[in-house]
Amino acid sequence: MTAIASIPRHKPDALLSVHGLTSHYGRIQALHGVDITVRPGQLVALVGANGAGKTTLLRAISGVQPASGGRIDFDQQDIGRLPASRRVRSGISQVPEGRQVFAPMSVEDNLRLGAFTRSRGETAPSLATMYELFPILFDKRHLPAGTLSGGQQQMLAMARALMAKPKLLLLDEPSMGLAPLIVQEIFQLIRKLRDQGITILVVEQNARAALSIADQGYVMELGRVVMSGPGPELLKDEKIGQAYLGM
Repeated sequence: MTAIASIPRHKPDALLSVHGLTSHYGRIQALHGVDITVRPGQLVALVGANGAGKTTLLRAISGVQPASGGRIDFDQQDIGRLPASRRVRSGISQVPEGRQVFAPMSVEDNLRLGAFTRSRGETAPSLATMYELFPILFDKRHLPAGTLSGGQQQMLAMARALMAKPKLLLLDEPSMGLAPLIVQEIFQLIRKLRDQGITILVVEQNARAALSIADQGYVMELGRVVMSGPGPELLKDEKIGQAYLGM
């Protein structure tokens, strides 16, 4: 199956436009004509139950999962046929589900790997910025990444992605497996990044935490977007409350 070429571009003020996106795992269709828009400086949340297609959508945007139809425009360019490495160079960085740090390597070497698309001269200032943003990583910079706690590894994965100076940061389940107090700290960091002007698309099962800080939210079910709107407004929706918030 090939990408649909006749779909028009979205409005030029969108940093990311996904239109009519489909994706398959073999014969199983995981995405069914998904449309989302992310504008510069926004924090956009994708919420929904397990199996809703949230991670598949994020992977399709980053190029890890092939799209079978539809269109992905990023920074006003069609990136649907670009390999994942080219999408990183174009300005998309993803923090994968489960963090996936390089456990035997030091914290600092993990961070340096995040800057592989940039010149050596840019790496040192970026390291300084990451250590200012995540002070615990500076304290542990010489230790193997595998010795960090779950929350610290999540910070490292986020900092590693930010080392590429992305235009769009993709976060996949940043609160997974973390204690409630650490989850609160992670979401405070996400809000801080947004307030600094970083555009973020976050996939998150903790719908309450994600929507409470999101400029825009999308609710997914069975590979489709079934509801969208400003994050705080979605939180007030009775259907969202019953389905995802236990209200």
